[in-house]
Amino acid sequence: MIKELNLKNIEMAKCILELQKASYKVEAEIIDFYEIPPLEDTIISLQECDETFYGYYINDILAGIISYKIIDNVLDIHRVAVHPSFFRRGIAGKLISFVEEVNGSINKIVVCTGKKNLPAINLYIKNGYQRVRDKEISRDIYLTELEKILEI
Repeated sequence: MIKELNLKNIEMAKCILELQKASYKVEAEIIDFYEIPPLEDTIISLQECDETFYGYYINDILAGIISYKIIDNVLDIHRVAVHPSFFRRGIAGKLISFVEEVNGSINKIVVCTGKKNLPAINLYIKNGYQRVRDKEISRDIYLTELEKILEI
């Protein structure tokens, strides 16, 4: 089940923070870069981020999250995280499809991930995203920008 998450609820914010830190730690190991912003989040920074969050639940356990902002009909995905205990169950793909469907007025979706994070890049490509460019964010550390143009 997917439902919107209320970050004003301190217990919810704690659950999100725990899940995202576990998930992004895996990405940090894959790309060999540990300064990923979600790893540096606090409950307060989460509550102040002004992103819309949805969670994927399995038996009342928060298994995955997605967050985004919409600016000028462009949905900018900020976070996609699945707890490592729930990897390889299609949760990230379901969350991505869900936000595309509930935001019918958008015409483009953008997202960034570590260039070396091939599981994430392959997930986005499988879901119709195209690589736009790579950008260096630190010495020899690159993000890959991807986008998906939607038919309205």
